[in-house]
Amino acid sequence: MTFCPKFITFDCYGTLTFFDMAGAARKLYGEILSEAAMQRFIKNFAAYRLDEVLGAWKPYAEVVHGALERTCRKNGVTFRAEDAMRIYNEVPTWGPHPDVPEGLLKVAKEIPLVILSNAMNSQIMLNVEKLGAPFHKVITAEETGTYKPQMNGFEYMLDVLGCGPEDITHVSSSFRYDLMTAHDLGIRSKVWVNRGHEPANPYYEYEEIRDIGGLPGVFGL
Repeated sequence: MTFCPKFITFDCYGTLTFFDMAGAARKLYGEILSEAAMQRFIKNFAAYRLDEVLGAWKPYAEVVHGALERTCRKNGVTFRAEDAMRIYNEVPTWGPHPDVPEGLLKVAKEIPLVILSNAMNSQIMLNVEKLGAPFHKVITAEETGTYKPQMNGFEYMLDVLGCGPEDITHVSSSFRYDLMTAHDLGIRSKVWVNRGHEPANPYYEYEEIRDIGGLPGVFGL
């Protein structure tokens, strides 16, 4: 029997919005680094962003600043604070992956949609407005006072929605930021959008889709 959740909850950046940190870094350093060095830089930058959100909450501009500074140091590149702010200011300009609007809109007609995002209140709605579907609620790290993959944000979301982990389906393209934590919190219904960010990990018990165009089928829509 197909599970029909009370809410479908989503990661936004990377899963729905094309989160182009790699492209932003290339604009700054692509002409001074070889392709191999640029690939290392992008990989390091992603790793340091994750590390930066594991402690106490701080504004996302500081997350980007810290991650970029550490990446530059590791790769022998001169760091400038204005470069970090330039990358931060690009975030609200990014739109959805091409597959997102149609699939989301189809699901939104039947089940309320919710976003839980590592975002700032001042930025996130500019991204959400480009997704092409209505959302019941958008919850940010700034609101919860914690970044994913920490559990607090998920717990806050469930409290706000007035439901338990058994009542939702959580959708993400990332195990490390979302699906591992969802698994640990007892969210049984999970969907992994395989955008090539991370390898499959069946231990976490999810349904895999290639893109959001496949999401309606998960719920028999």
